[in-house]
Amino acid sequence: MLIDLHAHSTASDGTDTPAGLVAAAAAAGVEVLAITDHDTTAGWAAASAEARRTGVLLVPGAEITCRADGVSVHLLSYLHDPGHTELASVLAGSRTVRLQRARRMTELLSRDHPITWDDVLAQAASGATVGRPHVADALVAVGVVSSRDEAFATVLGDGSPYVLGLGAPHPVDGVRLVRSAGGVPVIAHCLASSRGRVVTEDVLEAMVEAGMGGVEVDHRDHSPSERVRLRAFAAQHGLLTTGSSDYHGTGKRNRLGENSTPRESLERIFALATGLEV
Repeated sequence: MLIDLHAHSTASDGTDTPAGLVAAAAAAGVEVLAITDHDTTAGWAAASAEARRTGVLLVPGAEITCRADGVSVHLLSYLHDPGHTELASVLAGSRTVRLQRARRMTELLSRDHPITWDDVLAQAASGATVGRPHVADALVAVGVVSSRDEAFATVLGDGSPYVLGLGAPHPVDGVRLVRSAGGVPVIAHCLASSRGRVVTEDVLEAMVEAGMGGVEVDHRDHSPSERVRLRAFAAQHGLLTTGSSDYHGTGKRNRLGENSTPRESLERIFALATGLEV
């Protein structure tokens, strides 16, 4: 059974609509799919309708932006209550911060490159969580770079003078918030050193103490040795492990179902969640 618990739609920085994402998962043979757009649940309704049509089991979720000691931390939340006031407020605040950051970065880029804010907005669906990937897509559209990957390796990479910091909650607070909303928090691609600086083990330990449920182990950005370390950490702390694609449509090379989550981990997520039922 293919179980892919990390995928994005046009509700954030994917290129498939929420319904299109589910249809693509069905075509790829994925039987269980989580929609985990950045800081939003806006795609849930359309994805759920398509899941009923195709027979894909949909796990509603989100990828929550966090930050610890200057390191970006992405926290996957599964089956939380979308009406939980505090969590909804934090997600709305993160979307606003992402938008403001993307606009300021575009202003900086425009001093040296032929890009405008309208170019960026043209790459985002209505109501989408606008962020750095949309800036990258705009840079592709105006001919500055050939792909998102090239943009993130050059002008939008960490350390670039065009890239600004992103204010976000600490991941320990994120874990507590997801738990209070009845969700199951699982940290995403946390040892992917190919992306830059990674979270420290002290922060991971604190997240476990706060109630983190699991770790995403099988991800294309984790090396074999990083996967071994994460499996050992999960075993030591009794955490569930997941495998996922982190699919973004044409925005990344990641393919739906390229990694899969064990069935027992999915069952543990269902058992731990109190916010929503599937």
